Amino acid sequence: MRKRNFNDWLKTFRKSINRYDYYTDFAKIYKNVSKIENEINLLQCLIGARNIKKKFINLLAEYPNCLKAIPILLAVRNIELHCEDDNGIFEYNFKKMNYSIEQYIYFMQETGLFDMLKNHIISNLHDYITGVETGLDSHSRKNRGGHQMENLVAKYLTKSGVNFQREITSKELGLPSNFKVKNKRWDFAVKTSKNIYVIETNFYTDSGSKLNETARSYKSIAQEARKIPNCIFIWITDGKGWEKAKNNLAETFTELDTLYNIHDLESGIFDSLFI
Repeated sequence: MRKRNFNDWLKTFRKSINRYDYYTDFAKIYKNVSKIENEINLLQCLIGARNIKKKFINLLAEYPNCLKAIPILLAVRNIELHCEDDNGIFEYNFKKMNYSIEQYIYFMQETGLFDMLKNHIISNLHDYITGVETGLDSHSRKNRGGHQMENLVAKYLTKSGVNFQREITSKELGLPSNFKVKNKRWDFAVKTSKNIYVIETNFYTDSGSKLNETARSYKSIAQEARKIPNCIFIWITDGKGWEKAKNNLAETFTELDTLYNIHDLESGIFDSLFI
């Protein structure tokens, strides 16, 4: 096999692999909003209410379940909220009232919710909560980013025609118990008549200390895997985040012949790799 040049290889790294569905999962957002649709509609009556305290008391007396929609007004998913001040420490439950209505009124005042609702800072709770859910969904992008790389690798594994498994442990693969990463869950595994290929994938858009740790860890795994007959470790990584952590990656590149990036996948590396 022709010896690869690390710097040339690094130049082929991608800036991003973000797909259209990476930024916001609207289907999940609409589903979350629909779960409390009735409660949202009930709380709508508080918007612009002249005597919002009295309106709130009457609302809770008749429809106590509307409490469920209050935490999301503060961009919080928890059903129990901790609050404390000079008046004491409280653990509010918004599934079932555990304090007096007066205490919940105090909560609404001190968090600023009464002011927001009464003074028409918003006019439609449904639209407002949809916006809150959209903001909260941004926290899921990191997970979606990781899944994007896994799905990309799965696409090329499928294209190569091999049978592969996802999210499988060393034990499930029958690897020796003295393997130092015997409890590891691999992103992918391919079993052929001759070998077991274990595959890890990741993509880094940003740099950081984690990348150096990852490179060192996978270098160690590569060394361990070579001690096991017919076990081949494959690492597929990419992303401009590696530019500032390239020294450790270069060490692993030298140690691990089966270290690839997306460009290698596009060039058909899987078509000749599995024997």
